[in-house]
Amino acid sequence: MRKVAVVVALVVLIVDQFVKYWVTGPMGIDYPGAELNLLPVFTLRFVQNFGVSLGLLQAGSEFARWALVAMTAIIATGVAVWIRRETQKPELIGLGLVLGGALGNIIDRVRFGYVVDYADFHIFGYSPFLVFNIADAAISIGVVILLVRALFTPKPKHDVPVEKANA
Repeated sequence: MRKVAVVVALVVLIVDQFVKYWVTGPMGIDYPGAELNLLPVFTLRFVQNFGVSLGLLQAGSEFARWALVAMTAIIATGVAVWIRRETQKPELIGLGLVLGGALGNIIDRVRFGYVVDYADFHIFGYSPFLVFNIADAAISIGVVILLVRALFTPKPKHDVPVEKANA
């Protein structure tokens, strides 16, 4: 059953890295500010993300860069341990999404010093999301799956005998 998480993580990692290569290589969107409007609501826009989600924890130095790599690697290791202990398929899928996304962004940060972001959805000039990538989307979807399961999945009822007091 845990193979599900590994397969999901590998698919996310491979697709994420391939799309980043494709956008910044053959598509030629490889410098800050480069963009290609594909649809009225979607633009490929190259962004060097030196921070984490929502631009938090900006890595303005080499020390900060490697600290982010270490922090993300620790989180990814925690997710891998969780996968080894998890038995429920939906949770394993969510964890696989998170792990694959984390690994994809770690690879970018090690290779380039930043994460390659490129997906920009917009409606009438308004962008409801920051520019992101497949790894970011996988992490977000994985976390939502885990939260929904944690909040709305009924806990199994255990028949525990109640000890009689002062019998």
